[in-house]
Amino acid sequence: MKFSVNRDQLLKSLNYCQGVIEKRTTLPILSNVLIEAKNSSIKITATDLDLIFINLINNIKVETEGSTTTSASVIYDIVRKLSSASEIKFNLINENKLQLESEKSKFNLLCLNPRDFPLVDENFNDNEFTLDSKSMFKLLNKSKFSISNDETRHYLNGVFLHQTEHDKNHFLTAASTDGHRMSISKTKLNSKINFESIILPKKTIYQLLTLLEDQDAKIKIYNIKSKIKFEFNNSILISKLIDGKFPNYIQVIPTTNEKKLEINLNNFLSSVDRVASVSTDKKEGVKFQLLKNILKLSVNNPNSGDGSETLEVKFDHELNISFNSKYLIDVASNINGEKIIFYLNETSSPALIKDPVDKDSIFIVMPMKT
Repeated sequence: MKFSVNRDQLLKSLNYCQGVIEKRTTLPILSNVLIEAKNSSIKITATDLDLIFINLINNIKVETEGSTTTSASVIYDIVRKLSSASEIKFNLINENKLQLESEKSKFNLLCLNPRDFPLVDENFNDNEFTLDSKSMFKLLNKSKFSISNDETRHYLNGVFLHQTEHDKNHFLTAASTDGHRMSISKTKLNSKINFESIILPKKTIYQLLTLLEDQDAKIKIYNIKSKIKFEFNNSILISKLIDGKFPNYIQVIPTTNEKKLEINLNNFLSSVDRVASVSTDKKEGVKFQLLKNILKLSVNNPNSGDGSETLEVKFDHELNISFNSKYLIDVASNINGEKIIFYLNETSSPALIKDPVDKDSIFIVMPMKT
């Protein structure tokens, strides 16, 4: 195998691989990337057995076709330290040695046999639909922070992706919850799709968000019973799914919250962040003392002191309620408009939070006991 490649193109591909490969693994081959040179292109593959990432770099000068595997972290570290836009020449000296040469640098990397690299060839031809990358990015980004880390309820360790219908319109909807808060976001589909409800694992979500961040492309999505495949531009991501039943989240959405609280988003985010600073435990409750058009935020920590701040708001009632400060900051950080709107009921009732410029996303936060 012998080929030349632009450093920046290769670095981008290897950077994506870092999110897939596990740092500690009992199988040495899983610490490696598979490099295949063929037909004027190179294919880079990384896997942890649950997740497979494949990236194709086209228009490559391939002198000799072939394949090998080498340490993902070592090759990434070398390539990122080479000069930007430089040319890198690769030459597979023998089965165990890959030579890398660029400008005045030369390295010999140890290799493992590519035949030992685990690749799964599944038939994903059924159940295909297309979605634009910005819609998928929004769905996952607005729901990721409510994913549970509780391993005993593994079915909450991901985002529930499913098809919903409202007023004869079809939507792809994402929902996540950790039992204390919930995020729901949806995007309109052109028509009904053949798509089974799935629970997408947390690691897959973060890898997808990294891949989609700078993309403006159509994504082809295929799913079979236990796996899902995302295909766009020159990248493919195949993931196992979480086996389990996601709870009926619809019944948790408050329907009787009529006390509307409207706050300037930036002022709210800054104030919560400031008053929470007095607490050594960021899970400390921020108390809302609400009067007509006035919100007093306060934190009282017996170990570190107390803090309070007053905001002008739109509110026509009186209510005292407390929330986890981190949950409030997470939600507020995902609001696009200039205002954040709370729909409240009683001191012990969950809050329904909406973004005035995104009608397709809602957030629910349980209050804390005071």
